[in-house]
Parts: sequence; structure tokens; C-alpha cells
Amino acid sequence: MSTPARKRLMRDFRRLQQDPPQGVNASPNSDNIMLWNAVIFGPEDTPWDGGTFKLSLQFSEEYPNKAPVVKFVSSIFHPNVYADGGICLDILQNQWSPIYDVSAILTSIQSLLSDPNPNSPANSEAARLYSENRREYNRRVKEVVQASWMEGTNGDVAAGEGEEEEAEQAEAQAAVNATETGADSTKKEDESTAELTEQERKEEA
Repeated sequence: MSTPARKRLMRDFRRLQQDPPQGVNASPNSDNIMLWNAVIFGPEDTPWDGGTFKLSLQFSEEYPNKAPVVKFVSSIFHPNVYADGGICLDILQNQWSPIYDVSAILTSIQSLLSDPNPNSPANSEAARLYSENRREYNRRVKEVVQASWMEGTNGDVAAGEGEEEEAEQAEAQAAVNATETGADSTKKEDESTAELTEQERKEEA
């Protein structure tokens, strides 16, 4: 069934494929377009450089009027990321707007990595170190970056994951196409029904 939220997510996915932002990648689950998997690469020339961080995005039927629930799946040490991976970011909360799409969400989170807001902490220790001991904070961040390599983002494992990611994106595209085909079929059926009804009216007249 094609709903406004699902149609919007199809559009978001097409935009990501046609005009992919640098350093982020995402695709819907092959059997559930409301659940997305994403990857953010650490911004260059920052302590996050070289890191590869996985996220999940859970959308509701109220999207885009309501923000998705976005969480880091990868371990993160950051002033604005909770222990469960939840993200304290204004555009995901009180500053959300329907104009934001998946691309905008991910690029905003990528920017947040290197430009945190310690005045609105989700992780008090990370916020304190960022404000008072930047050297120790950067060391902890680099530990997180190295840990992300161990999750399979380096060497042969990374190559395997890249192939798996391509397969998942192909499945996601197929799912999107199937949903669009279903929507088109429903529209054509409705049009055919309307034509038959009109023809019956003319015959009765």
C-alpha cells in the first residue's frame, strides 16, 4: 500500500541515488521501506576522520510531518549522543520541518560529529572533556574511530560489506520499484473502474 509517507521515502531514496551527499550513504530495508540503514563517514581533518559509523532510521506514517527516530548503531563517544545511540539534535526534535529529507538528516548528523553542542549534553563526560580537556576528548574519539574499523570497515571485511551493501541497495531499489508499480496498478484500476461507471451511465441514458 502506497501512503504519503512511503511515497516521500521513495523520493528521498531516489534523490540519495541520483545526488548522493559526500560522506553519507543510506537505503531502506529490502522488506520495510519505513526502516533504513545508514552509514556516516567521519569528516576529514577532524578526530573523526577515518571512522565509519552505522545508524538506523525508523520512520512513521506521519513522515515528513514527524521526524524519524535516528540512532547510532555503532559505538559513539560524543557530547550529543546518548548511551543507547539516540541523538540530541534540534532538527530531529523541536526544529524539525517537513522540508528535511534523509539526505539532510544524515549530513546534519555528520556535521554534528565535528561540531558538537556541549551546552545540551546527552553524554556529560564527553561534553566535559570537549570543554575542559580537548586532548583527552580527541583521544577518546580516536578510540571510537579505531573501534569502527573492528566492526568490519577495513580490509577484506570492508570489501565484503561493500558487496553486501550493494546487494541490499539493489533489493531496496527493487522494493521501491515494486511499491511504485503497485501504486500505478491501483491508480489504473481506479481509472478503469471510473471509465466503466461512466460508460454504464451513458448506456442507461
